[in-house]
This record gives sequence, structure tokens and C-alpha cells, in this order.
Amino acid sequence: MFTATGERRPKENPVPAKTRFLNPEALTKPAAYSQVVEVTTPGRMVFISGQIGVGRDGKLVAGDFRAQAVQAFENLKAALEAVGARFEHVVKLNNYLVGLEHQAILRDVRGRYLNMAAPPITGTRRTSFSLSRWERVASEASRVRAYGLS
Repeated sequence: MFTATGERRPKENPVPAKTRFLNPEALTKPAAYSQVVEVTTPGRMVFISGQIGVGRDGKLVAGDFRAQAVQAFENLKAALEAVGARFEHVVKLNNYLVGLEHQAILRDVRGRYLNMAAPPITGTRRTSFSLSRWERVASEASRVRAYGLS
């Protein structure tokens, strides 16, 4: 094959990806999706579905916004651990809030889990959201790890 300028293109040797869908025991098992997806090629990418303040039993944790945020990050932690990862491996984090009045609390909770890791973070206020009227936060993460690195 040749490029538009007549140069020979290098031969591509696509590496087949292996995909693993899982629902860790520490998380509630959803009926219609997976909590974690791991894609393995020469590197490894993991995608974690949005986590909210529900326990393993699928019930919203008792307490205030901080309690929900802590539970959401505990759920992210459990999902990461299910594939041998930690928060320091997270390369992108999305947070969805029903209202901005809790943004400072979310930042405080998030900081306790991310420590020195500083992945890009998107925070979004959602007015039409699939959360119930009691759920106030959802967080999801993506993680990439090259082989040979911890």
C-alpha cells in the first residue's frame, strides 16, 4: 500500500484485543451492563461504569452527601482492585453532580482517594439525570497501564 505522496506505508500488524467484562463481588450487580471492562492488547485499558453511593446490597447509603461521595469512591476503589489497579493508575475521572452546592465536599472526598495522582477530571452539573431524587453524585474512571510498568 502507498500513501497519497507515493511513499510505501508500513505493513500494519493489528494485535487482537482481549476484552473482559466483569462485575466485582464488592459491587452491586446491575442487570443490563458491566461495572468494569478490561481491554488487553500490548497495553491494558480499563473502563469503570459510573459509581454512585450504593452499597453491595444495592441500597443507597444512609447519611448526607459526603457519605454518598465516600461510598461512590469506595465503589471505584473496589472496581479498580478487581483488575489489580489503584487510584494512582487512573488517567481520567468524570464526576456528575445534581447541584453545585456540594462541589467542595466532592473535591475533599476525591482528594482523599486520589492523593498525589492528578488525572484530568471533568465535573458536570446535571439537571436531567438518571439519579433518583436522593442520589446526588456519580463518578466513573478510566485507567491505562502499559505492560512492564506498575
